[in-house]
Amino acid sequence: MTFSTRAAAAALLGAALVSGPAAAGDCTGYVVGVRPITQYNHAAGNGFLAVRSGPGSNYAQHGELYRGDEISVWERNGNWYYVYCMAGQCETPLWGQPTPQGWVYGKYISIGGVCP
Repeated sequence: MTFSTRAAAAALLGAALVSGPAAAGDCTGYVVGVRPITQYNHAAGNGFLAVRSGPGSNYAQHGELYRGDEISVWERNGNWYYVYCMAGQCETPLWGQPTPQGWVYGKYISIGGVCP
């Protein structure tokens, strides 16, 4: 191995050690498959993705996400994902607290990165 090859290998190894393993939150995505905000109707369940206190539809809804909102994903339980609102309408929701975090059904999110 030449000096330049060893130096390059050492630099790559050092960068890997400094950056460390992927952590929760390295998975991001967007809300998809829900009706547009123009068709919002909280009572009918249209135009939003419910953010729940646990991984299932039997848990209480405490927030909303909207089509196109950017999210980070922290955990997975079957088809349910624990997410955090990063950007979009969810920062100023039509119902519930701003920037909700909680469990959403996976059918309505598109995610990528190092995901749980």
